[in-house]
Order: sequence, then structure tokens, then C-alpha cells
Amino acid sequence: MIPKVAVLGTLRFPPEKIGGLLPHLKLLVETTYKEDGCVAYDVAEDPFEPGLIRFSELWPDRESLSNHLNAAHIDPWRSAAKKYGLIERKFMSYDLESHSVPV
Repeated sequence: MIPKVAVLGTLRFPPEKIGGLLPHLKLLVETTYKEDGCVAYDVAEDPFEPGLIRFSELWPDRESLSNHLNAAHIDPWRSAAKKYGLIERKFMSYDLESHSVPV
């Protein structure tokens, strides 16, 4: 499947709350990877900014991304994020060209 949409984003939490958040984040990632259309869905805590979670996603089209954002597992994830003190959310989607070039 050729990705045509990329999403890059960050979520910021109090660093001391990350431990409690991780099981919810793991469930989000595992469930998202099972969705139709998910090409890649990767998350990691920034090693230099504790509490900052970075997301990178690849989708074949905007419809697949929209379906993801409206999937049943997203509301429980958002509730957990609030519970663990979500401070900031920044996400942007980008349309990709039809080919990729190694860098």
C-alpha cells in the first residue's frame, strides 16, 4: 500500500504521569495497526524532553485517516490522555507525492 498522507504530531504530558499512560498508549498503537489502511503508526517518548510523545503515521488516503480518527478506540484513548494530564496536542497531516526518495 502506497502512503499518500503522513501525520506528524506530539502530545505533552507531565513526565511523572508517563508510566501510567504507557499501557493506554500501547493499546492505541496495537489497535491502530489493525485498522484497514494503517501503513505505519509509530510513537516514542522524546529522549531529551521527558513527557513529550512523538507520533508519525502513514495512511493511504485521507478517508483512512478520517476513519482512524473516528474509530471506536479513539475516545477511550482521549479519555486516558486527559486522565494522565495531557498538556498540549499538536498534529499536522501532509499530502505526499506518489513516489518516495531515500535520503
